[in-house]
Amino acid sequence: MKREVLIMLAAVAVLAACASTTKPGVVGVQRQQLMLVSADTVEKMALVNYTQQNRDAQVAGKLVTKGAEYDRLKRVATRLQKHVTTFRDDAAQWNWQLALIDAPVINATCAPGGKITFYTGIVRQLKLTDDEIASIMGHEIAHALREHGRERVSRAYAQNAITSTALAAAPNSQAQLEAANAVAHYLYVLPNSRQNESEADAMGLELAARAGYKPEGAISVWRKMQALSQGKQPAEFTSTHPSDATRIKELTAMLPKVTPLYQVASRK
Repeated sequence: MKREVLIMLAAVAVLAACASTTKPGVVGVQRQQLMLVSADTVEKMALVNYTQQNRDAQVAGKLVTKGAEYDRLKRVATRLQKHVTTFRDDAAQWNWQLALIDAPVINATCAPGGKITFYTGIVRQLKLTDDEIASIMGHEIAHALREHGRERVSRAYAQNAITSTALAAAPNSQAQLEAANAVAHYLYVLPNSRQNESEADAMGLELAARAGYKPEGAISVWRKMQALSQGKQPAEFTSTHPSDATRIKELTAMLPKVTPLYQVASRK
């Protein structure tokens, strides 16, 4: 009887931890997610990693904080951030930040809590237009809004791959840095699921359209990614963001939902 009660209590706890972290928007993302680890804990760990990343880049003379490239990305980020409340109201109060790192890396990320990182490699090698930058940045912001990282960390926690002791490590301690690196593995290194990528594609497309960027930019980005990877080792961005004809087909199918939003925004 005691075992049955414990199983029932565990089941109730899991059900209580299931929720959709965002509003659906016109693209209709509303899947229930398992969230066993608090948003505050994941954000703190992500901030440790983000701060270390930027500190290392600054020491190496690679952290870009001004100039035309940085200003361009900042303008796109500011426009996109005005529309994050489409999916969650609290994101308007996030401490949004942008880091640009001068390195030939074809990658971009957005950590929990709104910490965006772009590398000059992805902008220069793909010769990105503003519409294409918005599609990539919108996609990464969508991962943060949807808390895909927290969801993956929660799964790791459920499997005892990350412990509560590690997550509760004292601030500024070596243990916290080690825990933050472990969390970063689930935030950035492991590939996202097809489901998570589809959600980020849809939400990112809507964010870009609402901000007045052509939603077709998302399709042209992935065509450029395909061309770049022909006969070469896949870029870091494509290794965790699968690019194929199916993805382009799915993005194309979503255009009728978001194009009216772009048309309204572009008239303002």
